[in-house]
Amino acid sequence: MRTTPLLRTCLLAAACAAPFGTAAAADWLQWGYDVAHSGSNPDEATITRDNVAQLTRRYNVTMTATTNAAPVLARAVVTPGGTKDLLVVTAQSGRTTAYDAFDGSVVWTATTSGTAPTESSPAIDPNRQFVYAYGVDGKVHKYAIGDGVEITAGGWPQIATLKPSVEKGASALAFAITHNTTYLYVVSNGYVGDGGDYQGHLTTIDLSTNAQTVFNTLCSDVAIHMILNGQNGVNDCSSRQNGIWGRPGAVYDAGTDRVYITTGNGPFNANNGGKNWGDSVLALKPDGTGAGGGMPMDSYTPTTYQQLDSQDIDLGSATLTILEPPAGSTVQHLGVQTGKDSKLHLIDLDRMGGTGSAGAVGGAIDVINVPISQSWMKTQTASWIAPDGANWVFIANGNGLSGLKVTLNATTNKPYLQPTWQNSTNATSTIVVNDVLYHVGSCSGGNCLYARDPLNGSVLWTSPTIGGIKWQSPILVNGALYVAAGTRLQRFDLGNPPVTHSVSPSTGAHGRIVPETPQLVDDGATQPFAIIADAGYAIDAVSGCNGQLNGATYRTGPITGDCTVTASFALVGHVVTPIAGPNGSIAPSTPQTIADGATTSFTLTPDVHYRIDTVGGCGGSLQGQVYTTAAISADCTVTAAFTPITHVVTPQAGAGGTIAPDQPQTIDEGTSTSFTLTPDAGQVIGQVTGCGGVLAGATYTTAPIATDCTVSATFVADPDLIFRNGFDAATR
Repeated sequence: MRTTPLLRTCLLAAACAAPFGTAAAADWLQWGYDVAHSGSNPDEATITRDNVAQLTRRYNVTMTATTNAAPVLARAVVTPGGTKDLLVVTAQSGRTTAYDAFDGSVVWTATTSGTAPTESSPAIDPNRQFVYAYGVDGKVHKYAIGDGVEITAGGWPQIATLKPSVEKGASALAFAITHNTTYLYVVSNGYVGDGGDYQGHLTTIDLSTNAQTVFNTLCSDVAIHMILNGQNGVNDCSSRQNGIWGRPGAVYDAGTDRVYITTGNGPFNANNGGKNWGDSVLALKPDGTGAGGGMPMDSYTPTTYQQLDSQDIDLGSATLTILEPPAGSTVQHLGVQTGKDSKLHLIDLDRMGGTGSAGAVGGAIDVINVPISQSWMKTQTASWIAPDGANWVFIANGNGLSGLKVTLNATTNKPYLQPTWQNSTNATSTIVVNDVLYHVGSCSGGNCLYARDPLNGSVLWTSPTIGGIKWQSPILVNGALYVAAGTRLQRFDLGNPPVTHSVSPSTGAHGRIVPETPQLVDDGATQPFAIIADAGYAIDAVSGCNGQLNGATYRTGPITGDCTVTASFALVGHVVTPIAGPNGSIAPSTPQTIADGATTSFTLTPDVHYRIDTVGGCGGSLQGQVYTTAAISADCTVTAAFTPITHVVTPQAGAGGTIAPDQPQTIDEGTSTSFTLTPDAGQVIGQVTGCGGVLAGATYTTAPIATDCTVSATFVADPDLIFRNGFDAATR
């Protein structure tokens, strides 16, 4: 079976689709197909390099409004007019329209009003019930996918910016599934002309709770939506004009479990303790938060950041592309970033700035020129895994198209990008589907769609002219190629619908398969499923349809008949080992197997006359004699120590003698202690009391000590001496 693009990105687009009627083998739910926005659809089987030249235009219809964005697609959606495949497009005016993918007719449309334009692409959430789209009112809108009815409960529409007059959403909406949670990502930037009080930011929405977080890329310690001309450091930032412009918006990588945004314009001072992140790649947690205090989890900033800002050659005109390191690489997680500077910055995603912490400058593995460069390049790189397993990167711009291979340096064991072919033709952002590369570019009479061999760039097919373009990229899914060009929506296919088969998911307790319902799969195509275990459980086994499991994604083999994918789950057990020192016990006293994410408790019992001294391990806390761990995520040990209970015995001596020792004594509970009484000349011990003790000669020994107490001694004149003195006086 072929390796799939970016196996580390375990939740691919179709695998992220969830139940809603009967779906097809591949829904194109967000820009670039998958959560990494690789631009690669590995599940197509109908259109191949052998028959791509037979593509013909099925329709060329006028859209409801002009768009420069790529469409998204969900198949077999239940609508008031029947079950349809839906293409969804957001226009520059903020109008979002769902078209019947078969004939281009309008199924529903929804409008917003405000400051235009937007260049954002919508996203269809993984359960395929809703479409999320940016509105020119500065909000993210949620529409029922079947009929376009807007959801206005539960906090929707959600705020994306409080400054829609100077900030806009020009990048695609994106989503990712991680830790059994789906997050929606929305980025912001400024309008043409770079004017006004705008700051780029990432808004992350938890689709299970509708709660959102905000990470501002200027004044990043202000974690709210800023207001126009507000108070610096409170609800606005005196640093201005920085944004996130890349076509995909935010990118998620399952290998690092981080989401990445790339900024352009604006100041950078994080290397000196500041909170401004101009012209930088930032890594955040999947929920959109950083390390705290306005710091991202990691960052990469080119050494040329001042030049990038002053000359308006933004790094953030594109978004990071996730790559697969070659075998033997010392770099485990890899990305490439390009921008208006026409450079390719190869980045170790575990040490983005070379240090492993945010704020460093430089540190890239390598920085090279785009083989065919263009000033102010704004296209997105695409990633593809070739049949031989090699990872390729494709860079398109107004001057040319280049293919580079991710290659291993045999001396350093680090990856580098090897330019392999170039073609002097203008091109928009590329996609790669079933080992064919597609893009829009100029041709005789206007603009056309091109299909090329990704190994050498040779042309396999050219479409008729399609109309005006800006930076549109096509999508290809389920045997059809679509492009939204200006006011025209067009479909190209082979003429006959493909044969389909049913792939049924089946799962046991403690987890789920997404999608959960039977999938219609084109003959010869593959179907990915996301295998999601409940908290405390892990994937035990997945089988059926000749598939393979990579991470949490199970992708079938080529489907030639109806079949079933079956998944089971097992308890994830971590061993918590209790250890008790002498003079006490811990219960239970034997190692405990605890479910992942669960807690457990131990009871500590000191021996008589002892107390708990210290207890620690597994991130727990002590309440009384019960120690409860934190949520367990790995094997760990709880260790308890005990120490004697002590009390203070205070000696006191009256006039006429001394007691030794004469200072308070700390005595272990249950033990005794002794004091020596020494009368002065002519004095004798009178009375010694306290602590339940007894006097033997000049030594007073306490009873076993159970509490603080005092030993008091008095002295009196020696009676024998008095008698002798009286006798002597009488006989004189």
